[in-house]
Amino acid sequence: MTRELSSFRTSDELSLRYVVDDYTPPWRQAETETLILLHAAMGTHERLYAWVPHLAGRYRVVRWDMRGHGESDKPGPDGLSIERLSRDLVELMDHLGIASAHVAGSSAGGIVAMHAAVSYPARIRTLAAYAAIPGLKASAGHTDYEDWMRGLVTEGVRAFLKRTIRQRFDVEKVDPDFIEWFLDVAAQNDPHFLARYVRMMSAVDFTSRIGDIRCPSLFVIPGGDPNQSPEHYAVLRAVPNHEMTEYAGLPHNITDAVPDRCARDLAAFLQRHSGGVG
Repeated sequence: MTRELSSFRTSDELSLRYVVDDYTPPWRQAETETLILLHAAMGTHERLYAWVPHLAGRYRVVRWDMRGHGESDKPGPDGLSIERLSRDLVELMDHLGIASAHVAGSSAGGIVAMHAAVSYPARIRTLAAYAAIPGLKASAGHTDYEDWMRGLVTEGVRAFLKRTIRQRFDVEKVDPDFIEWFLDVAAQNDPHFLARYVRMMSAVDFTSRIGDIRCPSLFVIPGGDPNQSPEHYAVLRAVPNHEMTEYAGLPHNITDAVPDRCARDLAAFLQRHSGGVG
């Protein structure tokens, strides 16, 4: 049984932080499959802490701090693109010495996971994307990403997220102390970098390639999402081998608001589709 905090160096010389939670039986670890969890924009690996108890007894669970987030290095002007983020994921697998992994992502992390499944199909065993569409360009007229960028820089991360918290949570149904923790974790991130990140993601759209995903895929949709409409999520039906679940009435941040439900649905999906050495 291990819990490892470490880092690896990418091919463009950034240090990215990751955590491994592996509570599988020691005599089975040679057969343990790897599951990589990708947090949302403005987050860190801490945001997925509640998923670990549901998954780490069956899988080697890896959570990273995406480049520019948490304790990972921030890239320079040329080091931020969806292609680079997908490559980071593959380079993390290379560092861990695994040929392929199950990958699950939240929001922007789900976008990265989907793009990696399109770009590196042999490396992604299964895909799970929560509150994610194939790039934010399609929803740029639906969500004011310019307000996000202005707010992050002029108000600061914590104040901006506090102002827009009802876009993310039904605040009457979550613990107020949880919201304060959520804001504190987000505030670890640099607002200027996050504004760059939002600008980059708001120009991404690989909808035309989404049908190229061939691995078993789970898409979990927040039914009350103010950021993406049902039509934005409908494009995911082009993935041939997919399952889709809607969490009726919930705002965007389902992976934070109902983490146990998310993790249980992921565990059941993986149980149907996993097998072999990770």
